[in-house]
Amino acid sequence: MPPIDGVFDYDLAVIGGGSGGLACAKEAVNHGARVVVLDYVTPSPQGTKWGLGGTCVNVGCIPKKLMHQAALLGESIHEAVSYGWQVPSLDAVKIDWSALTQSVQNHIKSVNWVTRVDLRDKKIEYVNGLGEFKDPHTVVATLKNGSKKELTAKNIVIAVGGRPHYPDIPGALEYCITSDDIFSLSNPPGKTLVVGAGYIGLECAGFLNSLGYPATVLIRSVPLRGFDQQMANIITNEMEEKGIKLHHRCIPLSVEKLESGQLKARWTNTETKEQFEDVFDTVLIATGRYALTKQLNLPAAGINTVSENGKIVAATEQTNVPHIYAVGDVLEGRPELTPVAIHAGRLLARRIFGGATQQMDYDNVATTVFTPLEYGCVGLSEETAIQRHGTDNIEVYHAFYKPTEFFIPQRNIRNCYLKAVALREAPQRILGLHFVGPVAGEVIQGFAAAIKCNITMEQLKNTVGIHPTVAEEFTRLNITKRSGKDPNPASCCS
Repeated sequence: MPPIDGVFDYDLAVIGGGSGGLACAKEAVNHGARVVVLDYVTPSPQGTKWGLGGTCVNVGCIPKKLMHQAALLGESIHEAVSYGWQVPSLDAVKIDWSALTQSVQNHIKSVNWVTRVDLRDKKIEYVNGLGEFKDPHTVVATLKNGSKKELTAKNIVIAVGGRPHYPDIPGALEYCITSDDIFSLSNPPGKTLVVGAGYIGLECAGFLNSLGYPATVLIRSVPLRGFDQQMANIITNEMEEKGIKLHHRCIPLSVEKLESGQLKARWTNTETKEQFEDVFDTVLIATGRYALTKQLNLPAAGINTVSENGKIVAATEQTNVPHIYAVGDVLEGRPELTPVAIHAGRLLARRIFGGATQQMDYDNVATTVFTPLEYGCVGLSEETAIQRHGTDNIEVYHAFYKPTEFFIPQRNIRNCYLKAVALREAPQRILGLHFVGPVAGEVIQGFAAAIKCNITMEQLKNTVGIHPTVAEEFTRLNITKRSGKDPNPASCCS
């Protein structure tokens, strides 16, 4: 325990050097706190490890977006021919996987380095050790060489995030990879089986297929669980039209390594009980993530607000132990998104050390699924809006649209669609906006601010669009689902 006089080594100890933990640590220092950050990456079952910065920087948003961009560029090369660009030997256009992963990893390492330097410049102590509680104010870090380092802190923030979950089937741990491994995979993935249809699974299947590596996806129940299901189905339709194989109501049974080095995967349809098998070069598991709380020895700190799935229940980021907090993906019932962790971490530090009172608002957080045709959304899904307000009290405006840039290369426009979910009563406050199409993330970000300001359909319809953009399609919405009218566009400029 700390000395009786209450002198601690630090004002704040942050366990976890990812987005939320680092943001909290930096903000705390701005308010004069003495801060230490503990971070240690346990290698994946395939031996992959990485540096400071957490999931987003190393094996999440950043490398995913870079791979997505690589895929889009490959498609653009082929489309360029339609626009008059002379591309010699178009059939020879292919990705160099090692060059791609090297470029991605070089960028990640530069971010790791900048993060280290930033901590040093801000005089935040960095301990490359696996932290766990000894008592409510004492944290023990196990260093790389196995030695232990004890430190005490007046306040402690748990920001350990999570790691990919593996199904309990033969061969999963031995032969399969996850998103922890794909972005630094030493060999081209080749024909790939993706197990799971959450946003990570669909994003990986999407960029792999577009890079020229055939992808098959096993969907246990529904794609993009938690998202608007009409939009989710539009996304999977687009993926199938791009050549990705989707097997619905299927779960894996086993993965076996053949003498050739390839992997024989077996799976079953949970409804028909029919079994299937195929041979793949890579099997990527994307069946969800689990919080890294077991290794923290939470009982020693007196923390007992842990959910069944190992996440910490803390309504205002404060656990049942008043000086111990949690931010980011380790929290129960919160969006597992980097900007959420960052904002919550900063607000928390301001409350602890700056006398602030502002709490994190977890509602109306915008996000984007970076599938080949992107899906951006903010606010409620149509299903949730109906559940909360009733069908008779909801009005859904919707439209298909034709991106101008799709015309000349004659790209598929069947799945370019958007909708606004609003209250039916005037002025029809908007509860959710959903958009499938190019640069969906850029589109939905601006409208997210409008949603925060309680924008109404009346205001949206009176907003003049920027022509010709895909974002302006929100300002052109005028057909409701209730009307039964054709939501396909009649013309471009009238």
